[in-house]
Amino acid sequence: MIKFFKNLLGASSKRNIAELMKKGATIVDVRTEREFKSGHVNGSVNIPLDSLSKSISKLKKDKPVITCCASGMRSSAAKGILLNHGFAEVYNGGSWISVQQKLE
Repeated sequence: MIKFFKNLLGASSKRNIAELMKKGATIVDVRTEREFKSGHVNGSVNIPLDSLSKSISKLKKDKPVITCCASGMRSSAAKGILLNHGFAEVYNGGSWISVQQKLE
């Protein structure tokens, strides 16, 4: 059960974030604009979860996408939305701080 929640929230990653970035991945931070302005991963794109479906065209389907948020819950939902829109390679990075640490 613990493993399930870790995977859901992005706490354990099957893919190395730095490796995905070398493949041209986009980090999509799905927090609100205000949250994003308070701190974010350098180079990440802010597309709040509630507007993600309307903003799909801003993302490339042929490149990996790493979603992140404050805790991993919204990024998990964002992953599902992207997969439902035909994105093949989407990873829940969990919290933006966790993604940032994995890039350092």
